[in-house]
Amino acid sequence: MKIRKTISLIMAVVMAVSVTAWGSETGSPDETVTEAAGVRQTASMSEAQTNLAKIDNTSWQYNAEDDVYYQIGISYCENPADASYETLAVFVPGAYMTATDNGNGTYTCEINSGGSIGSYTADTAPIVIPVNTPGYSAMAPLSSYSSFTEYTNEGFVYVHAGCRGRDAGAPAGVTDLKAAVRYIRYTDDVLPGDAESIFTFGMSGGGAQSALMGSTGDSDLYNTYLEEIGAVMGVSDAVLGSMCWCPITNLDTADEAYEWMMGVTRNGLSEEEQLISDKLAEAFAAYINLAGLKDEDGNVLTLSESSDGIYQSGTYYDYMKTVIEESLNNFLSDTEFPYDASASGGMMGGPGGGMRGGHGGMTFGNGDRQDGERPDFGDGDGPDFGEYGRPDGEGATPFGEEEMSGDMTAAEDKQPYEAMDDITRNESTGGLSLSGTYETAQDYIDALNADGEWVIYDASANNATITSIEDFVMAFKSASKNIGAFDQLDEGQGENTLFGYGDGDGAHFDAVLAQILTDLGSSYASAYAEDLTQTDDTGNTVDVRLNMYTPLYYLLESSEGYETSTVAKYWRIRTGIAQSDCALSTEINLALALENYSGIENVDFETVWGAGHTQAERTGSSTDNFIAWVNECMSEE
Repeated sequence: MKIRKTISLIMAVVMAVSVTAWGSETGSPDETVTEAAGVRQTASMSEAQTNLAKIDNTSWQYNAEDDVYYQIGISYCENPADASYETLAVFVPGAYMTATDNGNGTYTCEINSGGSIGSYTADTAPIVIPVNTPGYSAMAPLSSYSSFTEYTNEGFVYVHAGCRGRDAGAPAGVTDLKAAVRYIRYTDDVLPGDAESIFTFGMSGGGAQSALMGSTGDSDLYNTYLEEIGAVMGVSDAVLGSMCWCPITNLDTADEAYEWMMGVTRNGLSEEEQLISDKLAEAFAAYINLAGLKDEDGNVLTLSESSDGIYQSGTYYDYMKTVIEESLNNFLSDTEFPYDASASGGMMGGPGGGMRGGHGGMTFGNGDRQDGERPDFGDGDGPDFGEYGRPDGEGATPFGEEEMSGDMTAAEDKQPYEAMDDITRNESTGGLSLSGTYETAQDYIDALNADGEWVIYDASANNATITSIEDFVMAFKSASKNIGAFDQLDEGQGENTLFGYGDGDGAHFDAVLAQILTDLGSSYASAYAEDLTQTDDTGNTVDVRLNMYTPLYYLLESSEGYETSTVAKYWRIRTGIAQSDCALSTEINLALALENYSGIENVDFETVWGAGHTQAERTGSSTDNFIAWVNECMSEE
């Protein structure tokens, strides 16, 4: 059975809720799609349709210190909606070029097919594209040379594509990124690198848009938007791999998932707010029970209702509990005791940042401390943008390692991620605070259980289990967003702007929440109903745009969008288990859907104990681990 927006879900309280997986548009690829090399690929693509010029090989610039040829300001669409964003820059290792000095600071270059770096040649090198869009923000194009030697020294071709942000309204950001990928394919014959080996990578809203690049390849739903900006038509915009850190995605069920997992941590709600929270949680259970998510053994995962009407049992619940326990046991396995929790950043006392609820081991709301001072993340405790640099496109060197270009320097000027993405968060309260040194694993477990035992530890096996998901979230994952965490009641959340209509104003998009408000006779119901019927310039209502920004729309067999796109072959997903920006179901559901999607070669998914909303890694740096993963994927091609 398909999950369609017209399905009515019968809930425990006999409430009908409209669910989409969600949308009325199915879409189908323009070209025949076949199974090939383990991934769905277009059998043939027509000739490129565009008036754009290819990369001018007489206009390369050269950075001798890095041995990199580069160009910036390349237009990737004919009719840009915002020319200040829609250009790209390319950075090519010197070994891949044969150059002639033009005598004016530029070079005429030809591809040196015999040039190589490691196992890569100019024809086989992977192309990597960062998606640095926190909170679905815009990503400015580069205005000057930036060093990306961690990639170019590895033999990668690096492409930095500016794109519009949430103020332009979905699907502007992903549309631009798709247009950039199409341009790279169009110009493949004059640009080193393998245009069939493109990898995107991003965190938070960038992780979400990287996931969309991986799941929506060649989707027909984007065609009108691509045509509007004059993107190259007749070529594929699919990518080979997608790296996603803490992806804030699957927004069609994000409000519901948030209340199902984290609503229990809310305090001081009004009677109406509590009812809304409870109904959203019930709606999530209804969604899970229709979605058809399966574990690695093919067992369908569902939620069961207990005598008190709460859906906190069932195979889906058990699976999530196992994921949480695996994260803790990985930490115990990775960590050498004595262990200094303070040096690792605090609240959860784990590796990779130690941020409870994404707040960097301290309590502050919307990016600022209560005392008005900006938190100091000088020791690596805060958000590590690593290879991205600042979201405005300047200073793309790693935080905490090198001096940034412009007026931002490394550690002393790092801002909390929340100040960069401009997403509304409240001050988190409750939960554990860990500090000091723990001599043994047992000491650490005792600290976790300081307010009551919820972690059961077998010291002889160095293995732990938890009593319940509820106990876990009460300790480490307090809600930091208002009711309607993504589709806020007052239209004031960043995702409301994302699903607005290009004027920077917010709009509602959650049809399930809208139905709940209608059934409760809420004063907010009329605003939701009005927004859900608006159309954008192409004539699409928000449900279509929401489908376009929902990876599971394309990945779940129960969805109308299943098998209407070319899905990336390789995936790597990492998340900080303590982040309060979204429910853990976001990443788990994405990973499960991918695991069960035919033709996907590898899904490398882990949660990181002790980490919040950051580029979470169990060990090592996010940059090094991403590079190693790309190399591993390429070795299988």
